[in-house]
Amino acid sequence: MGTDERVVCHVIGHQRNMPQLRENLPLWHWVLRAIRRTALRNLVAGAAVILLAACGSAGEENDAAAANPSGNVSSAAQDKKVQYSSSTSLEKEQALVLMEQRKKNFKKIGGAMKVISRELKGQSPNLNHLRTGAATIAQFAPQVPAWFPAGTGPDVGKTGARAEVWQKPEGFAAKSQAFREAAVTFNTAVQGSDFGSIRSVYATLGKSCKGCHDVYRAEE
Repeated sequence: MGTDERVVCHVIGHQRNMPQLRENLPLWHWVLRAIRRTALRNLVAGAAVILLAACGSAGEENDAAAANPSGNVSSAAQDKKVQYSSSTSLEKEQALVLMEQRKKNFKKIGGAMKVISRELKGQSPNLNHLRTGAATIAQFAPQVPAWFPAGTGPDVGKTGARAEVWQKPEGFAAKSQAFREAAVTFNTAVQGSDFGSIRSVYATLGKSCKGCHDVYRAEE
C-alpha cells in the first residue's frame, strides 16, 4: 500500500470517529490536508539528512586542514616549485646552447689564426688567405664580450673559460677590447702588401690573444 493510500485510510478511519467533522467538511479536504502534512514531514527529514551530510563533509575538510595546516598554500608552493624547476632546466639548456655556439665561434677564430700563421711563415704568403682570415677575426672580435653572459660558466657545463671571466668582468672587458683593436689593425694591414708590417701587426694580435688566455682561459 502506497503512502497516499495509507493516508486516505487513516483519514477515513479518523473521520468515522468524528461525526461532527464529517458533517461539516468533505472527505477530500481531510485527505488533501493529511497528504500535505506527510509531504512536509518528508521534506523536513530530507533537509535534515542533507544538513548532516554537509556537516560531515565539512568535518573531513577540517581534518584534512588540520593534517596539512598550509592547505592551498602548500599546493601553490608545490606548483611554484615545479614551475621553478622547469624554468631552471630551460635556462640551463639555453646556456648550454650558447656555450656550444661560443666554442664554435672561437674555433673559427682559431682556424683563421692557423691559416694566417701558416701563410706568414712561408716565403710568399697568399694575400687572399690572409685577408679572408683577417676578415673572419675582425668580424667575431667585437662579439666576444656578448658570448659570456651570466650563467654560462664552468659551473653550468664544460667550457674553456675560467670563472674569472665573470668574477673580474672589468679586466675581461679590457682584454676583449685589446683583442678587438688588434683585429681591426691587422685587418687593415692585410689590405696592403707590406709583409713586414703585416707580420708585426699579427704578432700584436697574437699577444692580445695570449694576454686574455693567460688569465681567463682554463687549461684543457
